[in-house]
Amino acid sequence: MSDTTAPYDTPAPVEEHRFPCDQCGADMRFDPGENRLICDHCGNTQALSAGDYRGGAIRELDFRAALDNQLPDAEIEEIRVVSCPNCGAQIEIDQTAHAIECPFCATPVVTDTGLHRYIKPKGLLPFALDEREARNNLTNWLGSLWFAPNGVKQYARKGRAMNGIYVPYWTFDADTKSQYRGERGTDYYETKTVMRDGKRTQVRVRKTRWRNTSGRVARFFDDVLVLASKSLPKRYTDGLEPWDLAALEPYRPEYLAGFRAEGYQVELDQGYGEARAHMDRVILRDVKFDIGGDRQRVHGINTQISDVTFKHILLPVWMAAYKYRGKTYRFVVNGRTGRVQGERPYSAIKIAMAVIFGLIIAGIAGYVIANSQ
Repeated sequence: MSDTTAPYDTPAPVEEHRFPCDQCGADMRFDPGENRLICDHCGNTQALSAGDYRGGAIRELDFRAALDNQLPDAEIEEIRVVSCPNCGAQIEIDQTAHAIECPFCATPVVTDTGLHRYIKPKGLLPFALDEREARNNLTNWLGSLWFAPNGVKQYARKGRAMNGIYVPYWTFDADTKSQYRGERGTDYYETKTVMRDGKRTQVRVRKTRWRNTSGRVARFFDDVLVLASKSLPKRYTDGLEPWDLAALEPYRPEYLAGFRAEGYQVELDQGYGEARAHMDRVILRDVKFDIGGDRQRVHGINTQISDVTFKHILLPVWMAAYKYRGKTYRFVVNGRTGRVQGERPYSAIKIAMAVIFGLIIAGIAGYVIANSQ
């Protein structure tokens, strides 16, 4: 998202997600699974009490108001981000950073001083797994890949740091009412005599009797999830699902202490387009179920959609990017469940050895069979 395209007029203050320790002054970080801040310098901890947060329950925002640039100023923020020249990721950084390594592709990035305007997150899922647990899951996953290069497998075992990233998503709610026209097909069978190999044979032939039909279906969609990042292949992030969205917490910056957050790259209207495509697929399934019968033909669906709301949320991902022989391998771990996805590297040497070994086994087996005959 470019700061030149944001339509909102009143700047929001830049948020600094830093929480100094009240004992030694060092920055504290969020401790996954413990619901607290912890100081790695002196060990001091500070519990996060859900009851004292002023944000309250997670509130949806009106989609039409957002498109018309009528969201309240309190829902907009300015943050400092760096854009990776290799993969395009936009990562939130603090004011003191001058250079970072992109957590998505391991490319060194020199930061700029640009401020970007975003719709604020309304909720997030806090990290439940710490870095050690995420690395163990990644190591086990890599260990299960038979043809992975040894260099890539050793990457996780060497304990190189993983990056905790909050990845942006949109969720959409909508109430839909659809009218449809179609046909219901009922199968029946007829016996038919055919010639096979010069003989008369009776076979059963399936036929379908079609009848015009129409009707209505209705469905309320709750939290249709749409990835708002372009930094990772969608097949990776889809593979991290399901997410326990019922456990979403109201957004509070304490959860981001010690982690990075990616700014969304998929704009709100683009995200809605993807959500609407998902809704249409579900509505089509509902229509076919409502038509019934053995087969269905759908000639037209007219959907009225109302009460569309949305929210911007952040979901926790542990990420590792490793460059091996000029190629970048990326691995992602669900920060709640530990599920791992990523590029499956292949070792040409291991594959060649497996082929040779297979040929040797086949040759030995052929030799034994030939001698036995």
